[in-house]
Amino acid sequence: MPHGSLARFLDLAPEHVEFRDAVLAGLSRTPRSIPCRFLYDAQGSALFEQICALPEYYVTRTELAILHAAAPAMARLIGPACQLIEFGSGASRKVRILLDALERPAVYAPVDISREFLREAASLVAGDFPQLAVIAICADYTDPRMVAGLPLPGRGRRVGFFPGSTIGNLEPGEAIAFLRGCRTILGPRGGMLVGVDLKKDPGVLHRAYNDAAGVTAAFTLNLLARVKRELGAELDLARFRHDAFYNPTVGRIEIYARSIADQLVTVAGRSFAIAEGERLHVENSYKYTVAEFQALGQRAGFRPIAVWTDPESLFSVHYLEA
Repeated sequence: MPHGSLARFLDLAPEHVEFRDAVLAGLSRTPRSIPCRFLYDAQGSALFEQICALPEYYVTRTELAILHAAAPAMARLIGPACQLIEFGSGASRKVRILLDALERPAVYAPVDISREFLREAASLVAGDFPQLAVIAICADYTDPRMVAGLPLPGRGRRVGFFPGSTIGNLEPGEAIAFLRGCRTILGPRGGMLVGVDLKKDPGVLHRAYNDAAGVTAAFTLNLLARVKRELGAELDLARFRHDAFYNPTVGRIEIYARSIADQLVTVAGRSFAIAEGERLHVENSYKYTVAEFQALGQRAGFRPIAVWTDPESLFSVHYLEA
């Protein structure tokens, strides 16, 4: 293998028929919903990267600042020659800070559902870290069993990296199940580095998910645009609006595509009457206190070892050990 090239690219992504079936099932249920993993096609992934740079979206810059400050301490906990698996890797920007700090990391395995976005990002990491084996896995990161049987080089600790508060997109029970799955593949010495958004002023949260430039709205509605592109659906995007708000009762942001008119949507030969004001759920983003997330990690079989936060207590990064 030439230095600076991908060691392997494994394509385990869901088939086209799975997207169709998920859309049909989601439009058939009450209330209507489509799993948030389908937000991340190539266009959706590109829009999310734009969101990360928005002034209202504090999450990315705050987590980056924490990583820059704490990466040496994280690296000491992880140890040399580690096998680093990133779940939902996106553009693989944050992991570079960690890779720079780690002692002789053996392998980096990014897992993401957006095929071409993953291939490009993983290839860039491979080029910038030529001594690192980069094994890209195109798969649904919420199912850690996808990488359970994958032999990874290196004798160091196997560590999962899950930044960006993506764990907040999972229901608490799903988050526990996900972490349990990670614990299985990480092994008895395994570690988990998780970015977790903290509970805060609802006004700050509202602005973060309803930016003035409308990029988050475009991200939400791109899911419906994808249904049109890939499934040939008959629907009018102009009749939907992005709708996001904080639900303090359950501690989460809820994101919907809201219909602004009575309309008929047809997908794969099936028609669905959607009423004015009806909402199609596309994503949640749970917020936690430090103690709440540590308790969740313990329920999944992890021991909280360390946590780092920013001065304003907007965000946290946790290191858990199996």
